[in-house]
Amino acid sequence: MATVEKMPMLQEGYELITAELQRLKLERPEVIDAIEEARAHGDLSENAEYHAAKERQGQIEASIADLEDRMTRAVVIDPRDLSGDKIVFGATVHLLDEDDKPVTYQIVGQMEADAKQGKISYNSPLGRALIGRKVGEDVEVTVPSGDRYYAVDRIEFI
Repeated sequence: MATVEKMPMLQEGYELITAELQRLKLERPEVIDAIEEARAHGDLSENAEYHAAKERQGQIEASIADLEDRMTRAVVIDPRDLSGDKIVFGATVHLLDEDDKPVTYQIVGQMEADAKQGKISYNSPLGRALIGRKVGEDVEVTVPSGDRYYAVDRIEFI
């Protein structure tokens, strides 16, 4: 029997998926209308508008299926409900880099990750290296730009 892999995410990630799904479902009838209009132009073999609309329809349907799958596998986690002394999904982690410069990241789901906003995926190299660590531990992580070293300074659940 196959098991369904759950996808942890924060509430805001779940809301992003929901909003994107609604947007695509609203776009779906517009694309169907575009297909019908292009079909009315005649010969479909050389009808670029028809082929573009059909391609867009396929993209929308695939995206809808993917988002619905993610929603059914979603496990929404509220970091405020968490506690402990180890880094887990949803934790906000305060680190010191090699130059003792403070950096802060929140461990989030894949869809929510945005390093510029300080949100890293639990599946990213740094996210995987941080999970399970405690305050005071050193972390070495290999990223595309080379090896990086951090010290865990503080863990928050906010």
